Amino acid sequence: MKRIVSFSVFIMIALLVLSPACKKEPAGGNLELKPASGAEAAPDFRVTSLEGQELSLDSFKGKIILVNFWATWCPPCRAEIPDFIEAYSELKDRGLVMLGFSVDDLPAADLKAFVNKAGMNYPVALVGQEIVAAFKPGQYIPTSIFIDKNGQLRYKHVGRLTKTDLLKIFEALERE
Repeated sequence: MKRIVSFSVFIMIALLVLSPACKKEPAGGNLELKPASGAEAAPDFRVTSLEGQELSLDSFKGKIILVNFWATWCPPCRAEIPDFIEAYSELKDRGLVMLGFSVDDLPAADLKAFVNKAGMNYPVALVGQEIVAAFKPGQYIPTSIFIDKNGQLRYKHVGRLTKTDLLKIFEALERE
C-alpha cells in the first residue's frame, strides 16, 4: 500500500512539473494574421534536419513556412502530427514549407526513430536554446509560427494546431 501511495505522489509531481510546458489548447484561439506592414522579420536560422539537409530562412525564399516547436513527450504535439502530415502532403506543391523543430532532450537517433514511426513527411530538426531564443515561441509547446513569402513573422499559434486552422492560415497568406 505504501508503494502505491508513493508511486501516486511521484506521478502527480511529474504531471505538475511537465504540464506547464505542454499546452492543450491555445489561449484566445483567433486566427488573425499580423498585417504585413507591422510584421517583424523572421530570425535568420540555419539548422540541419535529421536527414542531414541544411535548412535556412534563405533557402525557402518565396515560400510560406510553418515552424512547429514540439517534443515527443507532449500529448498535444503528438496529436497534431497526423494533421500536419496530411496538410503538408496537400500543400507542399503550393508553396508550404513545414519544419518540425524538436525541443526534446534525447539523442538524434531516438528522435529519428520516433519521426520514422510516426510517418512524419516534413523535415524535422533537433534544435537547441539558440533557435528557441531566436524565435521566442513562449513557454508552451506545441507552438506553430507562420512566416510569409517575404520572410516576415505573421502568425503564432500556441497549442494544438488543427488541419482546418492550418489551411485557413496558409490560404490567407497565399492570397497576399
